[in-house]
Amino acid sequence: MKRQTPREPEENQNRINGTISGVVYHNAANGYSVLRVTGPDGREFTAVGQIPDAAEGEMIEAEGEWTEHAEYGRQFRMTSCEKKLPTGADAIFRYLASGAVAGVGTKTALKIVAQFGNDTFEVMDKHPAWLSQIPGISPKKAQKIGESFAERAGMRSLLMLCGDALSPAAAMNIYRRWGSAAPRLIEQNPYRIAEEFDGIGFEKADRLAAAIGFAGDPAFRVRCGILHTLTLASARGGHCCLPEEELAEEASRLLGAPKSEILARIADLIREGAIVISSGKMLYKESVWRTECEVAKRLFALDRACAKVGVENVQTLISVVEAENGITYAGRQREAIVSAVESGVSVITGGPGTGKTTVIRALIRIFEGMGLECALAAPTGRAAKRMSEATSHEAGTVHRLLEMDIPAEGREEAVFLRDQASPLEARVIIIDEASMLDLFLTAALLRAIRPGSRLVLIGDSDQLPSVGAGNVLRDIIASAAFPTVRLTEIFRQAEKSLIVRAAHAVNRGEMPDLSSRDEDFFFLRRADTAATAATVVSLCAERLPRAFGEEGRTGVQVITPSKRGAAGTESLNVALRAALNPPAPGREEREVGGRLFRVGDKVMQTKNNYDLTWRRMGGEGRGVFNGDIGVIRSLSRHDGCAEIAFDDRVVSYDYAAFEDLDLAYAVTVHKSQGSEYPIVVMPVYPCAPLLLTRNMLYTALTRGKDRVILVGSPDVLKTMVENDRQAVRYSGLCERIADERIR
Repeated sequence: MKRQTPREPEENQNRINGTISGVVYHNAANGYSVLRVTGPDGREFTAVGQIPDAAEGEMIEAEGEWTEHAEYGRQFRMTSCEKKLPTGADAIFRYLASGAVAGVGTKTALKIVAQFGNDTFEVMDKHPAWLSQIPGISPKKAQKIGESFAERAGMRSLLMLCGDALSPAAAMNIYRRWGSAAPRLIEQNPYRIAEEFDGIGFEKADRLAAAIGFAGDPAFRVRCGILHTLTLASARGGHCCLPEEELAEEASRLLGAPKSEILARIADLIREGAIVISSGKMLYKESVWRTECEVAKRLFALDRACAKVGVENVQTLISVVEAENGITYAGRQREAIVSAVESGVSVITGGPGTGKTTVIRALIRIFEGMGLECALAAPTGRAAKRMSEATSHEAGTVHRLLEMDIPAEGREEAVFLRDQASPLEARVIIIDEASMLDLFLTAALLRAIRPGSRLVLIGDSDQLPSVGAGNVLRDIIASAAFPTVRLTEIFRQAEKSLIVRAAHAVNRGEMPDLSSRDEDFFFLRRADTAATAATVVSLCAERLPRAFGEEGRTGVQVITPSKRGAAGTESLNVALRAALNPPAPGREEREVGGRLFRVGDKVMQTKNNYDLTWRRMGGEGRGVFNGDIGVIRSLSRHDGCAEIAFDDRVVSYDYAAFEDLDLAYAVTVHKSQGSEYPIVVMPVYPCAPLLLTRNMLYTALTRGKDRVILVGSPDVLKTMVENDRQAVRYSGLCERIADERIR
């Protein structure tokens, strides 16, 4: 039965104040709470929103809006909230009796308030030892009560200090690490939080500094801004380092400070060791430099420790596998197999249809025949699933292979249980879609491989580089330090596919055949971007479902070069949702962070989140990763939680985690890496020249398994085919490998 609650007064529609009379629900992870609040006029109502450590008896003042929930009735949805300790003996008793302070229950609360009355909080804050005067409270218990009260007071002070500059979840994370000293440390230098806590960053620290009127050393801000510029270059551009001049210019724009001041502070950071300058005058954050050096060192150590088999022995093993399967490997395939078996580190690269999967199957059979256990993995779940299906051998993500563990309290980054202290049992590690390996995941992988084992990297080096920092596969190939075989022959079965032929034509700088209309690859010409976008929506909503049934309804992915423009992800996601998942009675929707989400929406995770829990048939685990695509199954207004299905995993989300979700009816080419879809639809339209490149088009074409449909301008398509320029990605791994090679 629907609960009826009194309507709010007509005045002050967007602001409430009152006393918490009950905590209906509280999510400790993000502070989302459902509260019963008694207003000044004695009427009770429900308030929902983020308010960490809410306790009965506390007074609140909040801003927000009144909403009508279909099941729970009238609610005040809080957008900001300030808590105050209750006043008056009765209110103080209710607060303490609620269990807000550890060690104080109803009986103890009654004794404390009877002894100290309105001065109770003053005693607990300034003179907690006085509590031991009360029968039943020992000096030790009095100390614990005082510590618990101080902890809540510290959290409350921190929340008031941070205000709207930081989310309650971020403030809670800071308090868990710094404790009651947090407000003092922030007042001394608010920019510390950007350096010491993941996910906060310079902008939020800068906003907090302005909010608290920070008047300390301005060098703190410049230092933080420079390091943030390097972090941003890594996160947005995949750079491991930047030229000094470029770093100075970017930081100068960010900080509004003269370049001379930036250069002086960069010199200080180099002297301190926070920034490392390479022989090529490139500037690194110290942690990135250290990781590049580590990757180079571990690659060589792995390669040198591998026991040699001998070419003749390998050729014999290949002949056995050929006889078993009734096939004959091409020359390059045999060469790839030999190099992988002989070497500690090897690379096999090639485009679609060149037999990479055939080589993987051969390697598994040969290595297992040698008594060597193989482990197969890929950077993304979709790529791992495809690898399993193609090889009939279990494959998982690299994160799963390394047994990722969730962060402990006060630690933002996940760790891997598999490392040099607990290495992998498998003696052969085969990684598919290796172009997606970033520097840090590569380092974690190498730490977990036993000396004497083999690492085989398989991927298409002509695709876009990893989303994360680094250019690992290309740098390893460019170093010429490890055997690399490029597969170029397109095999007969694959040659029948127009997708494969089109991809290879593009990679050679040739226009693909656009004349076909009834094969697996075709092009629909449109006069302008608006017509292109309209056709994309029509294909997804009507034509493809009508032509291909279930595959046309659920197997379609729109991939576009840019976020911007009428055929970019931002506009297409709105238009596609309106056509594919419109509002409907009973279809719950929720606005989170100014963005609307609806049950049935297709969404993508845009950052690794190691805290999220998932369940599936036969098990459960944690972690959702950048690029994972799922569908919203439920949205709850009552408890601040949602469920999203990612293939066979169902993940529990709280709304604070929605900041890392985007609609995914359309995704950028970069975000599609490592995935394969039954049907790919790609708008080809004028956008930023840096995005109209050959390898952007090539990567998009190779995402399609059964069909690829291009829609738009043939002139833009021609521009992409002819534009072989690649965005500069600053990375020094090739140089680090060269340095290690001569040692």
